[in-house]
Amino acid sequence: MKTLAVVLVLAAIAAPSAFADKPPANSHGSDDQTTTTSQQPDAKAPLPAQGKAYGRYCQDQSKKHVSGQKGTPFSQCVTAMAKAAHGQSAKAACATLSKKHVAGEKGTPFSRCVVAAAHLHKDQHKDD
Repeated sequence: MKTLAVVLVLAAIAAPSAFADKPPANSHGSDDQTTTTSQQPDAKAPLPAQGKAYGRYCQDQSKKHVSGQKGTPFSQCVTAMAKAAHGQSAKAACATLSKKHVAGEKGTPFSRCVVAAAHLHKDQHKDD
């Protein structure tokens, strides 16, 4: 009797997963995926069509969290690039980044951010 109960419980658990891959009964075999167009832009599309890829300007920033600061230098730089892209000056946009030198790195996070913002502005004007 116990064996029968265990088998019934296992069958009840396995039954819903057996029917999970089947389409609903009212679909009549139509494939909805063929009628929709892809919303993904082409990889060769210009930057605005692909989205705002500000992280590419901040690749030299550290992704390690610094205690006492909001986010990582990388995330702060990405936020600063978004601000710079929308009209804020590079100096004002990068003001939240540290101006202290880190041993073994070129410049400060602030100075690297300002340079990245200059590259962003150059790329924006090149697209015009």
